[in-house]
Amino acid sequence: MTHRTHSRGGRRPLLLSVSLLVVLLAATGVMLGLRGDGTDPDEAARAGAQRFLDAWAAGEPERAAAYTDDPEAARSLLESVATHLRAEDVEFAPAGPVTAADGEDGADARTVPFTATFTLPGLGDWSYASEAVLRPGGADGGWQVAWRPALVHPELGEEQTLVLNQGRGERAPVLAADGSELAGPGTVWEVSIWPGRLTDRDAAWAALDALDAGIDTDALAGRVAAAGEDEAVPVVTLREAAFEEHAERLRAVPGLQFAEGTRQLTHAARAVVGAVDPGSGAGVSGLEERYDERLAGTASAAVVIADRASGAAVETLHAWEGGEPGEPVVTTLDPAAQRAAEEALADAGREGAIVALRPSTGEVLAAADWPADGFSRSLSGQLAPGSTFKVVTAAALLEGGMTPQDVVGCPRYVTVNGFTYENQDEFELAPDTTLREAFAASCNTALIEHRDRFADDTLHTTAQAFGIGAEWRVGASTFDGGVPVAGDENELAASLIGQGRVQASPLVMASVAATVADGTFRQPVLVPDAAGAPHEAPTTLAPATVEALRSMMRATVTEGSASALAGVPGLPHGKTGTAEFETADGELSTNAWIIGYLGERDVAFAVVLEDGGSGGRDAGPVAAAFLTALEP
Repeated sequence: MTHRTHSRGGRRPLLLSVSLLVVLLAATGVMLGLRGDGTDPDEAARAGAQRFLDAWAAGEPERAAAYTDDPEAARSLLESVATHLRAEDVEFAPAGPVTAADGEDGADARTVPFTATFTLPGLGDWSYASEAVLRPGGADGGWQVAWRPALVHPELGEEQTLVLNQGRGERAPVLAADGSELAGPGTVWEVSIWPGRLTDRDAAWAALDALDAGIDTDALAGRVAAAGEDEAVPVVTLREAAFEEHAERLRAVPGLQFAEGTRQLTHAARAVVGAVDPGSGAGVSGLEERYDERLAGTASAAVVIADRASGAAVETLHAWEGGEPGEPVVTTLDPAAQRAAEEALADAGREGAIVALRPSTGEVLAAADWPADGFSRSLSGQLAPGSTFKVVTAAALLEGGMTPQDVVGCPRYVTVNGFTYENQDEFELAPDTTLREAFAASCNTALIEHRDRFADDTLHTTAQAFGIGAEWRVGASTFDGGVPVAGDENELAASLIGQGRVQASPLVMASVAATVADGTFRQPVLVPDAAGAPHEAPTTLAPATVEALRSMMRATVTEGSASALAGVPGLPHGKTGTAEFETADGELSTNAWIIGYLGERDVAFAVVLEDGGSGGRDAGPVAAAFLTALEP
């Protein structure tokens, strides 16, 4: 039997529950702020702000601007800020809860706070807080950014932008030992062409060719033809001395125009001191590059609000400490010696170098190169030293027990394992020629004939007494020479006369002469306060060896191949060298060397002229001109 119970009003509790649920859900909807489509407006506003900020951070101002209610104004300001802040990176992060915006932005508007971080070149991160106001109803159905400049920065007003102002610190000079400037501000002249006024092109090209400044006038003619009549076409920047030398001819050509300016210039030892980039102000070579941070000082920098029309700063938002001048780099270079070396090379008109040292201290007195603005072969050249290396070879023989009076002979040829060695111009001396005489005449065969006195590592070891092959701390980039252990008999024979794998720079060979002059290797130094502890030779030469070398180098001047120095005051000692090498096209050429020192002055030197000639005939007169010009 089935029992059913009936109650009056039995369904009313269910109806009441449904009605209550509807009321509660409606109330909850109001409390949660859900829109008709069920989305949370705070999250929707944050998402709208985020897509705008993401596009801004990605460097896409046009895409970012499309999410605003004024795309043209937004794109313009965002592009301006990107251009003038030059940020390396931009990041945005949420900075708090989304809140209802002020009533003037509309009842549904939301304010989304964020933190902006710009990574600025050389300065690091700069951060600040800002906020974006968003409204529903964008063209794509999303929330739209209410555009205003204050979004970019709270202090920014209409027709304003953000600008990174950077001022270089005052660059310090590179100084000679007496405090005079080797590099500092100097006058230059910018030469350009005004196409509309260039009435005689042949005269212009001739005048520019006469500058000998490497101007490609054919290419220049093309640039002038492609330029507008009133468009200045840059040609060349000249130092004041070079401009004044040609000024009359240049000024006589209609259409050539000139502007005077100032740049950081190297006045002496250009290849060693180096250069500064005129645009960035940074050192790009030589000492200017090596000590750039020290010389440049610290730059001043500030982010400012600037008027977009005039560029004038309105307000400084953040400033970095800086603006301190640089610290000078003081070298050991002697201005008179440097000038004498540069003039001697310029008169020779040959690629080459001169280095002068003070034997008692190792201080570099001169480091000259030609061309003046070329490679620093004076300190960093890697060249076979030829017969100037016979100073080291003779030292090894003397340390091994030979004396200057011992007979060594000097035949015309010596053959080693089928390879024939000869003297320059195939000369020969008498069979009873002594070591002193063979050295003075620069006889190759005399030394090679006695190769049995050398072990494979003898030259390598003896070279250490001259500091060759070690790591020198000069205060500049240098090549410190190399004398490898001989791999076979022929390599030993070549090494004895400064060929084969033996290599040195003019600095190294000047130091060889200085070691003989002083009796002890003293590592060369150019920038004393930055050089660090100098290299000390692991071995020294016996006093008798030093005295013998001195007498042999003096004989080379008085009766041998260095006779070009005979008239130089100060008791010159020398050793010449002519080093053969193979050119890029397979032809044999020579480098002309001479090294030495003045016995009555604290000066040692090395001269090299590249690609042609002999030590005595070509390098000797250049050395004589340099030494004679030295102030007493």
